[in-house]
Amino acid sequence: MVSERSDAPNPARSAPSSNFMALKIMVAGGFGAGKTTLVGSVSEIRPLRTEERLTEAGRPVDSLDGVEDKATTTVAMDFDRITIHEDLALYLFGTPGQDRFWFMWDELAQGALGAVVLADTRRLRDCFPAVDYFEHRGIPFIVAVNCFDGARHYRAEEVGSALDLDPGTPVVLCDARERASGKEVLTALVEHASRLYAAQLVDDSHGA
Repeated sequence: MVSERSDAPNPARSAPSSNFMALKIMVAGGFGAGKTTLVGSVSEIRPLRTEERLTEAGRPVDSLDGVEDKATTTVAMDFDRITIHEDLALYLFGTPGQDRFWFMWDELAQGALGAVVLADTRRLRDCFPAVDYFEHRGIPFIVAVNCFDGARHYRAEEVGSALDLDPGTPVVLCDARERASGKEVLTALVEHASRLYAAQLVDDSHGA
């Protein structure tokens, strides 16, 4: 059962300013990387979940290697909201991790400012499809390495090299369970996407 967060600010208590902006963010990554956990940890509203219990019938297609304790999986999306400051709110859309649900990604990507790709170093190969998806579509993204208890820790530079990321793609370390850590990840994405869009505007103006 998901409970309402009581420790988060409620932007609905006051009317937004004329400069208020709401941005759409995708949270993607491999099966069991911690997407639902990250989205829920930063939420200031009652989270929307579309989780179903894993069954024996799904074992042939849902490998639990490295995440043997996982009991549920997202089958459509997760949705939450977080206010970064009084003029900026982020709407978070967590994607399903298994490839049989990827038909939803194109719908979720419409209008997105950018994406967070969550990586689990125990199953790093699982985030390759998400990295490829955003690279090929030109959607700004960062990689957030979810530092699981008991997993070997790597430096951000090592993960970026292993994923063969384009130069300039940020890699940050995080704990998806911690609200403060999740906010740092989202702030890093917004800053990265803002730099890319500002650079694109300059290039477009010079080419006009």
